[in-house]
Amino acid sequence: MKVSVHAVNFTVDRKLVDFIQERISKLDKFYDKVVSADVFLKVEKTSDKENKVVEVKIHVPGDDFMVKKQCKTFEEAIEVSAESLERLLIKRKEKIRTHI
Repeated sequence: MKVSVHAVNFTVDRKLVDFIQERISKLDKFYDKVVSADVFLKVEKTSDKENKVVEVKIHVPGDDFMVKKQCKTFEEAIEVSAESLERLLIKRKEKIRTHI
């Protein structure tokens, strides 16, 4: 699976990119037909401590899944996003299995 990381209005460090690629690549365990993933990292200008926004778009044949999470750190947001995507991919796999 190809993972693209896009940081909006800031530069992202190598450790964070490696963490994102490793975590998103684990989604292959749940649904092996994932083609690619786009990860967008944003920092919102609010007084909130939870100002790190992560949007993950997963491309699978015939569909796209989009998850947006806001947390205190990018790592936490990636983790929460990945867990949501795991549930989505499991549902998709079960839906396809019932149609076969």
